[in-house]
Amino acid sequence: MKAKELRAMSSKDLIEELSKLRREQFNLRMQSSTGQGSKPDQKGKVRKDIARIETILNESKDTDVLEQSE
Repeated sequence: MKAKELRAMSSKDLIEELSKLRREQFNLRMQSSTGQGSKPDQKGKVRKDIARIETILNESKDTDVLEQSE
């Protein structure tokens, strides 16, 4: 996913997407450990998507705090 697409989503949608990606990351890790890892590049993509979502959630949290303090 691109950051632009993620920024357009609400924080509730982002949290749901984050949950899905973490589940996917777990499934890929389990497949890898059992020798069924058919898509090794997916692990990196999922990890980076998780980082993007967490970054956007933290940015929105920071802007909310700044707006409240003004």
